[in-house]
Amino acid sequence: RRIGNEYLYQTQAKQNIETMNGYNVKKVITACPHCFNTIKNEYTQFGGNYEVLHHTELIYELIQSGKIKPQKTIDQAVTYHDSCYLGRYNEVYDAPREILKAIPGIRVIEMDKSRETGMCCGAGGGRMWMEESIGQRINEMRSEQAMETKANIVASACPFCKTMLSDGINAKGYAEQIQNMDIVELLEKSL
Repeated sequence: RRIGNEYLYQTQAKQNIETMNGYNVKKVITACPHCFNTIKNEYTQFGGNYEVLHHTELIYELIQSGKIKPQKTIDQAVTYHDSCYLGRYNEVYDAPREILKAIPGIRVIEMDKSRETGMCCGAGGGRMWMEESIGQRINEMRSEQAMETKANIVASACPFCKTMLSDGINAKGYAEQIQNMDIVELLEKSL
């Protein structure tokens, strides 16, 4: 919607809402912060009123209730990258970090720019689809910030962020020093 065809967005949104309302959908769980933001905050303009959760919120609830029990130790230092649409647009900061803290052995190290002052990886602003030739790419800058923490892993909760961070890590030659993983990948290793 932000960098695309508004007419097509509205047409597709209305069709999606009509389908979901036809099935009497009340709750939507997303794995993508971009979808989370759109369904939660923009579909309401077209009659799409749902309870919307990002999967990290649901997973954290399941950990709190004891339905998910991380058990295996993962002895790693992890820094977490806040997605623009999950963090700054929707203020979901704690659930991802609490999931990481629930995994035995993980030490969470914050980047200098995190939470409310976190830096975009580039995907939230549409830079994922741009070929930049002047200056340093924003995902490379964010990868450098992750490296400065001396963490072994940079975790995210957004498929677009994961792609951008992987590209930045590889472009800077950091692939031997830091892994890029989704929070759910880390959680799965601890089960």
